[in-house]
Amino acid sequence: MRDWWRGSVTYQIYPRSFQDSNGDGIGDLPGITRRLPHVASLGVDAIWLSPFFPSPMLDMGYDVSDYSDVDPQFGTLAELDTLLRTAHDLGLKVIIDQVISHCASTHPLFIESRRDRTNSKADWFIWADPKPDGGPPNNWLAIFGGPAWTWDAGRRQYYMHNFLAEQPTFNFHNPAVQDYFLDVLRFWLDRGVDGFRLDTVNYYFHDPKLRSNPALPFDRPPINPYDMQDQIYTKSRPENIAWLERMRALTDQYPDRMMIGEVGDALRGIPLMGQYTKGEKRLHMAYSFEMLDDRFSAHFFRSTVERFFEGAPDGWPCWAFSNHDVPRHAGRWSDHGRPADVARLSAAILASLEGSVCLYQGEELGQTDTELEYRELTDPKGLRFWPDEKGRDGCRTPMVWDGTAQGGFSTGTPWLPVKPPQAARNAAGQEGQADSVLSAYRDIFAFRKGHKLLRRGRTRFFDLPEPILAFTRWLGGDHLLCVFNLGPAPVALTLTGAEGTLGPGHDAVLDVNELRLGPNGYAWLSVGKDVTVAPA
Repeated sequence: MRDWWRGSVTYQIYPRSFQDSNGDGIGDLPGITRRLPHVASLGVDAIWLSPFFPSPMLDMGYDVSDYSDVDPQFGTLAELDTLLRTAHDLGLKVIIDQVISHCASTHPLFIESRRDRTNSKADWFIWADPKPDGGPPNNWLAIFGGPAWTWDAGRRQYYMHNFLAEQPTFNFHNPAVQDYFLDVLRFWLDRGVDGFRLDTVNYYFHDPKLRSNPALPFDRPPINPYDMQDQIYTKSRPENIAWLERMRALTDQYPDRMMIGEVGDALRGIPLMGQYTKGEKRLHMAYSFEMLDDRFSAHFFRSTVERFFEGAPDGWPCWAFSNHDVPRHAGRWSDHGRPADVARLSAAILASLEGSVCLYQGEELGQTDTELEYRELTDPKGLRFWPDEKGRDGCRTPMVWDGTAQGGFSTGTPWLPVKPPQAARNAAGQEGQADSVLSAYRDIFAFRKGHKLLRRGRTRFFDLPEPILAFTRWLGGDHLLCVFNLGPAPVALTLTGAEGTLGPGHDAVLDVNELRLGPNGYAWLSVGKDVTVAPA
């Protein structure tokens, strides 16, 4: 099906932490292949593999030194081919990360570029002369701390990097850079991958005039000074659209392939998602960090979805509550109920949203972040801003498969520790348990997969007080009412036009025209077009 991605469910796999097959403490491709039946059992449509390319691993693979190979610690190209075949045999599409806004400083392209100012790759990266006082050309800052410029003694110039100094930023104003990356995408498409997750998709272009970013107002300085600037000259530039269209044109040469972009812009995330997916010539899908923070309310979920479709009625979003960059939502939203209840409720909400959705490994177990000590950290963000910013390692600790040593992840010492609170939420311990989070995920996403209007239908929200979120999904003459209690106390609603409950609801009782939901309860109901919902 050409648009299989529309309404799809994707499962994100962080290769270092999924399954170690050789006892070195690092997850790998054969380990992923071994565990694919578990992923398929969730009823998802695709997997997304975070980077597995050769890398110095200063940013855990998001600093690529070779775009057309597999890092030896993860396996080989032949083992990737085996993974692709196995996934496809299980009915799973395979999406791979493409980290092309920047590379590792050990990449041959950057080594050549920094050699002098006249070599063939001299302008493949962003170089600038110093100010007369020796300082960098402007005020641009790096996300991981400090200036976005590092001095290179050989060229007697600064080079730009949005992240670590060891992650120089490509100059996409150079058409040769674009052509190079089209060849990279073509390499993987020819190998049989089904699509790309484009890392930092709004970071490809910078302001060629190198104008300084304006300041943002604040009452108290944030942890990271990067957040004190409006990044209008370092990302989300208008030139990005034409490049997205070039990538889409290539992807469309291959049947049933897709692209999803990660939009990192705290001020413009939802509008950019709409802009980047509008029509048929740009990205197929996009997601931002909008639903990956602490906000948890009916108003928040409703306004986020409505803002997207108002801004881009022909665009397509992908919603996620957790990933490898943010604290896991079962813990992040724990003020609103018990972690297991919040995990089930979150799955139900996510499965009901208009758009496509993405799950992060361990989410189906109700997994929470691991509390780590400073000596256990690997993430440059945590190492730089500890203890006020603990970094991303807490959500990246190994998948816990069973109750054995190291949670069944490895026979060696894992690269990040498996600790008791996480070990208690292991997959084997939840297998076959009707009240487990794992069972809830399987039931909920099977329900979504079996109902076309949840994957393709439109949405109409009801005006209700917090903490009640309610909306209908409709397609043609079919209507489904989705109702969620986002709070830890029971609620009751009066309904008209409800024909009965459907699917795997939780702590929900329909008594004639009254629906009662327990703490974090939810229900799906078959309804008519004129259904009404009101507080009891």
